[in-house]
Amino acid sequence: MIGPMMMTAAFLHGWPSLLAQAFQPPQLADYMRILPELVLSIFGMLVMVVDPLLDEENSHRSLGTIALIGTLAALASTIWMAHYPGTAFSNMVRVENFSVFFHFLVIAIAAVVILSSFEYLRVQRIRAGEYYGLILFGTVGMCLMSSAIELVLIFIALEISSISTYVLAGFRRREASSSESSLKYFLLGSFATAFFLYGVALMFGATGSTNIDAINQALRSSNAPVPLLAYVATALMFVGLGFKVAAVPFHVWTPDVYEGAPAPVVGLMSTGPKAAAFAILLRVLLEARAPGYFWLIWLSAALTMTLGNVCALVQNNVKRLLAYSSIAHAGYVLVAFAALPELGASAAMFYTAAYAAMNVGAFAVVSHFAGAGEKYVTLEDYAGLGRKSPALAATFTFFLMSLIGIPITGGFFAKFYVLSAALKSNLVVLAIILVLNSAVGAYYYLRIIVMMYMREPQSEVIVTPVPASAGLAITVCVLLTLYLGVLPGPVLDYAAHSARQLIGDAEAPTASAASRGRTVDGVCQDQSFIDLRQGCEPRARVGFPGSGVSTGREKTSAAAIDNRHPSGHY
Repeated sequence: MIGPMMMTAAFLHGWPSLLAQAFQPPQLADYMRILPELVLSIFGMLVMVVDPLLDEENSHRSLGTIALIGTLAALASTIWMAHYPGTAFSNMVRVENFSVFFHFLVIAIAAVVILSSFEYLRVQRIRAGEYYGLILFGTVGMCLMSSAIELVLIFIALEISSISTYVLAGFRRREASSSESSLKYFLLGSFATAFFLYGVALMFGATGSTNIDAINQALRSSNAPVPLLAYVATALMFVGLGFKVAAVPFHVWTPDVYEGAPAPVVGLMSTGPKAAAFAILLRVLLEARAPGYFWLIWLSAALTMTLGNVCALVQNNVKRLLAYSSIAHAGYVLVAFAALPELGASAAMFYTAAYAAMNVGAFAVVSHFAGAGEKYVTLEDYAGLGRKSPALAATFTFFLMSLIGIPITGGFFAKFYVLSAALKSNLVVLAIILVLNSAVGAYYYLRIIVMMYMREPQSEVIVTPVPASAGLAITVCVLLTLYLGVLPGPVLDYAAHSARQLIGDAEAPTASAASRGRTVDGVCQDQSFIDLRQGCEPRARVGFPGSGVSTGREKTSAAAIDNRHPSGHY
């Protein structure tokens, strides 16, 4: 009852301003700031309209081409959107480098998944219209998740993304396991969404707002202690988002859903919605400065890494193995969340990009190799693949090596930056857990490689030639993974600048803050200041590179990070 009462109170309290805003038509710039979402929605509706006009047997490639053009147009519109920074629609959406980064990421993921699905849908005899339409509409939700700064809009975007993936997980309707995965995903996802919404209601009760900026100001503007309700709200929202990223203990749906869902959909589910959910976590935890999250993240990261890798050791189904691998990688990203915001935010963003490239590519290989009905998904089926299809085995090996974190792959620098952020933040124990888990994870990845190159097949497995569309999707993933492993600088610099923009306003001293922060036992207690050995100092100003104009946002200097108190977060 408390949640609905709080939401009702929020409406009654804000209805006069909402009524006034209703008569203020949006400006053209507002529509420019959601241009990728509009483009994706238009092409999604176009796919649904054209679908009944085409022959079902031959519609896969035509509808897939329309959907692919839609994602490419959305990528182009994201570049256009980047020229309109600022807020839109009554301060509900914000365009900045951070949101542009995740727009590019999730739309690129959708494009590659669509490309890898051309031949898959024909082989599996899956209707293409609803499939491609749901991918485009789900991508709309993922994009909104990254740019929304209003918790209610974030919830709506989360539901748009979730409902699409619930349906996509059950698209192999002739297989009982696919229906089971869809139902299990829907039921558990509904509970998780309820937790998130209840956390939003409690956060409103604690701060009087559901806007990210207003929440940040409410939690830091007064000298009174942070209300207990805000801590409970943070925990409940983490439950909802922890389900989306498959963090322990909210991971139980992952292996069964990944096993039953179509392989290209698993590639989408394991990267796109996760990237968008991590974007929300970055906004809620770092930009809104939700209280009391450090130990929650620390414990979840340690458990997620360990359980994911240990459970993957005993898997014989490749899709279930990669499901537990996905859980483990979510734990690696959470390590970055536990680090200093100045270091961890950019590391987490880079990791989501690198993981998307290698995991979508891995599932593109799995979807092609599985054949009709996805018959070939066990480790034994991969025996001798190195001789049957050297190119397919080589690309799969490359993706697995990137998942391990071998140099010249994106996975190496992804783990390196997360580990570096953890060590610079004095999270030594968590860094050790990460290194040990990476060693454990190498075993089951190498196990697949050994099966492909060093084992004789026990049964006849037919490996069909890789079609042009799937080959192009795999090639794109290989090139992106290689680029992030050889030249990570541009992407990391963009992520670092985006992170500084994201946390800048959250860490700017408030009007009531003193010129020096409060220090207890040598550790700075005020989040608007950085820790130095001699006490607390205000953060330094920074502007957009090359603009010569200060943005009013803040960052921590490198010297300040190096001189952080040895106790760190502890």
